[in-house]
Amino acid sequence: MNQHFYHTSQFAQKASVTIRTLRFYDQVGLLSPTEHTEAGYRLYTDEDFFRLQQILALKFLGFSLEEIKRCLQVGPTGLPEVLALQKAMLQEKREQIDAIIRAITETEELLDTNQYDWHAIIKVIQVMQMEQTNDWQKKYFTDEQLQQMEELSKQSYTPEQRQQLAEWGKHWTEADQQEASRQWDAVFAELKRLVAGGYDPASPEAQALVQQQQALIRAFTHGDPGIEQGLRNWYFQSLSMEQRPVFNPLSETEATFLQKATEINFSNANA
Repeated sequence: MNQHFYHTSQFAQKASVTIRTLRFYDQVGLLSPTEHTEAGYRLYTDEDFFRLQQILALKFLGFSLEEIKRCLQVGPTGLPEVLALQKAMLQEKREQIDAIIRAITETEELLDTNQYDWHAIIKVIQVMQMEQTNDWQKKYFTDEQLQQMEELSKQSYTPEQRQQLAEWGKHWTEADQQEASRQWDAVFAELKRLVAGGYDPASPEAQALVQQQQALIRAFTHGDPGIEQGLRNWYFQSLSMEQRPVFNPLSETEATFLQKATEINFSNANA
């Protein structure tokens, strides 16, 4: 297949963007021309339309420039996979917009019947905020991990438990996630130290680590034994080491150490 080259003005015209936009994307490292002429003019190719389309789609979805750059670096590269992902994300975005529109429509109807009060506006604000509460998750988990977590959640919890978790999740903020990440980082750092130091899983140090881990789990599960068991199944049985959504992934040796220490702790507690 012959490769077509386009000067900046030609490429901009075909893509319905401005020359200034292309130059900006070049400056920030999102879309650089494939080649340059001897005189220094930028030359774009047909493949550059594909990358530009990805940039514009992610921009439409509200991604920042840095987030777009990361998506382009680690996301799918094949056209079918990219389009399928974009379609799924756009459908989710449409559902979010539809929910906001419904809230606004309900407020308009109250205005028409003279039943308007500030609670109607508050509801619109709440819906808009609710639709944004999960955006922070993309900073911590990839789309693939989030999808895997959703599927595994369905396998590990009953519908009632999933509903309870969703209710708790409404009040879980990015600040909460940052604090939880810090605490889990400390747990995993201590675990690595114990394994590297040759400690026994039954040692006081290892058992103290298990107690710290269990306290974090109870904070997440609100002490519900059913949800706690579902979480344990979800983590230890369903996810491979590479898929586990933690910030300091454990080696097989570290995971085995923690599991043995946990089993000893449970055995001692039930003795």
